[in-house]
Amino acid sequence: MSRDEQLKERWKTVVKKLSDQFADGDTLDLDSIIYLIGVQELGQVHRSFKKDEKLDLMHIAICRLLEPYGYYEFDYFDQEGWPHYKIKERLPNLKSGEQSILMKEAIVTYFLENEYIR
Repeated sequence: MSRDEQLKERWKTVVKKLSDQFADGDTLDLDSIIYLIGVQELGQVHRSFKKDEKLDLMHIAICRLLEPYGYYEFDYFDQEGWPHYKIKERLPNLKSGEQSILMKEAIVTYFLENEYIR
């Protein structure tokens, strides 16, 4: 199986599993999955978030997902327990489709490392 096919299959597995667990079977989109990762990384799973906090959660997730690629580095937790990252390297200019593939690859890797999927 090619790398692209493997990513596609693993992405389908992640989407199905998360959709079944968190969306009553409705299909979650990429942004929703990034949001869930942000909530997981914050560790405050049983609370409601304001709109600006939801954007912050997505930022946390993106930083965490792209950390293994060398773009971000964890810096510290603030007093409320929110993780902060610093930029190590600017992201390259990517087309929309390329951004999507990078994020899907990073999400699949994240869930493989956390043994949520195989």
